[in-house]
Amino acid sequence: MANVYETIKACVDKMELRDCEVICDESAKKISILLHDGESAFIKNNTQKIVQDFNLLAQLIAKKLGEPTVFVDVNNYRLERERIIVELAKAAARKALATKAEISLPAMNAYERRLVHLELSAHPEVKTESAGTGRDRYVTIKLLEETPKEINQEAKAEI
Repeated sequence: MANVYETIKACVDKMELRDCEVICDESAKKISILLHDGESAFIKNNTQKIVQDFNLLAQLIAKKLGEPTVFVDVNNYRLERERIIVELAKAAARKALATKAEISLPAMNAYERRLVHLELSAHPEVKTESAGTGRDRYVTIKLLEETPKEINQEAKAEI
């Protein structure tokens, strides 16, 4: 991972940004780029694209060097996006329970869908499924046919 980090750091240095920092977290396989000049309109309006481009670059470098995949985050964009996805999943589960209806989330990439599945996997009353194809793939949240409450009530009724 050190070689990928050094190459990404060299790329950032060549960009001649005024005030930035590149941090490597080997345990999380993550490189964070902090652009302290983050108030500029260009950086604000293009953070998602910048993150995607740096991730592609890091993956290509890692593959060429035979190193494990590394993820790049810029100005904690990815971290904030993960938080938003988890909150969206929780809210959709609450809505599914309240309305007793299936809830479909917007199309997401594989990583974001995985976050939803992981967040709701321990939820006792809902299940998640991915649907759609390609870029239009999304997660649906459905009620379980029998929730643990209903199973317990049925078990008590049998006694």
